[in-house]
Amino acid sequence: MNSIQKKILTLSAVVIFSMVVIWVVLTYYNQRTQEQYNDILQRYLRMNEVTNLSQDMVTALNNYLQDPTPMKLHALNDSKLKLLESKQRMAELRNEHNVFTLTNYMNMIDSLVGSTDLSINSQRQKNNEMSLTRFAEATRISKYISEMTLSLIDKELKTYDTFYRGIIQQSAQLKKMGFVIVGFISIVLVLFAYWFSLSITRPIQKLTFAARELSKGRFDRKIEVVTNDEISFLARTFDRMRSSINNLISEIQHKAQLESELQESRLLLKESQLRSLQSQINPHFLFNTLDTLSKKAYLEGALETSDLIVNVASLLRYNLRNMDRSVTLKDELNNLLQYVEIQKTRFADRMKFDLEVDESCLTIPIPSLALQPLIENAVIHAVEPMEDGGVIVFRALKHGDYVQVEIEDNGSGISDDKVKRILEEDSEQPQDQGHSTGIGFSNVVRRLRLFYGNDDVIRIISAAGQGTKVILQLPVERRSETGHEAAHRG
Repeated sequence: MNSIQKKILTLSAVVIFSMVVIWVVLTYYNQRTQEQYNDILQRYLRMNEVTNLSQDMVTALNNYLQDPTPMKLHALNDSKLKLLESKQRMAELRNEHNVFTLTNYMNMIDSLVGSTDLSINSQRQKNNEMSLTRFAEATRISKYISEMTLSLIDKELKTYDTFYRGIIQQSAQLKKMGFVIVGFISIVLVLFAYWFSLSITRPIQKLTFAARELSKGRFDRKIEVVTNDEISFLARTFDRMRSSINNLISEIQHKAQLESELQESRLLLKESQLRSLQSQINPHFLFNTLDTLSKKAYLEGALETSDLIVNVASLLRYNLRNMDRSVTLKDELNNLLQYVEIQKTRFADRMKFDLEVDESCLTIPIPSLALQPLIENAVIHAVEPMEDGGVIVFRALKHGDYVQVEIEDNGSGISDDKVKRILEEDSEQPQDQGHSTGIGFSNVVRRLRLFYGNDDVIRIISAAGQGTKVILQLPVERRSETGHEAAHRG
């Protein structure tokens, strides 16, 4: 499987390699041309250097003859040494075109040095006439050297005329070749980048379209993305999830249809309604299916999906098995937190849940499914309708013989009439239903009062636009067991 990272690295490597090739080729030809120019320039400079050094030596000889001091003799010897060193470098310029002329040129340098030495010796022997004669000869030879330098340079120009033209032509061709290489590589890179972008964006577009279809409830359309990277793996996993959900929905609908045909009437009490819901769904099938989905999502790397399915399964298992008995506040709180995690997955950043619990309160008895409907009511009225979401605060603090449980939200609030209807004992009034359990707010109120044998067990504080606070006063020890039994019967 080729990963997207590998594709990006491949594209980067191709671009870098292409740039390096262009740079190496152009640098090589440019360096080669520059070296050729430098070689020719050095030849001219060396020839011109001999002329300058010969003239300097004649000048130094003249200065010495006029004033034969050790300092001027030293300057003359230094000029002579530089001229001889330049002669040695001139030997490196010999080629088939200038071998004869260059040999004569070097002989003239030797003659100049010889005439200079003879002039010095004559000066030392006090033979001024002979010294001046040798000086004149040295001056003449220096002029011949200057003329022969011009002749050599002229021969060099004629010799390298073709070479110069070749270099100019080569530079022009190199410039054209540079444009051709850059243009070709640019076209290839653009085509490669276009193909590369399509290999990533096209599967993503298909996956986006499939996700949009799923969001509309169309689970029967197969998701097909043919690539060899992570997107293909994601698409296959997404398609398996779609198929599993579709099969699960079909099974649940089939079971619900079969069981609904056997249901004779709707029971008045919410606990009976919950048992009716239990009879419509095969718990073993549902739990086994959810467990399979959770493991499959975990193996495929969808850890958040796996955790969500586990929370749903745990929540359903708790709701189906605990209705006929009391539980501890700790059990209710654990069930409540699983419900909150599911809602956080649904609302993301729109829902904020704050928890403040005194651990010494967690052992008190409480009717099962007494807290979740209250939180669910806050989600429905405080989080769901608000564009920016809402905040739900849960507190459980011990105050003497009572544990005070507070559920507070920042929703739109509840009217006084509705609060009054919720807290009324009239069982004949229409009851609201929760979305996940079928248990409404009024039902919870009635069950809490029966369970603890106290009508003041719950208070509701609310105002329009200022949110709602539900306060439960739960005794640490219940008054009797009669209320408990009545709660489950009610």
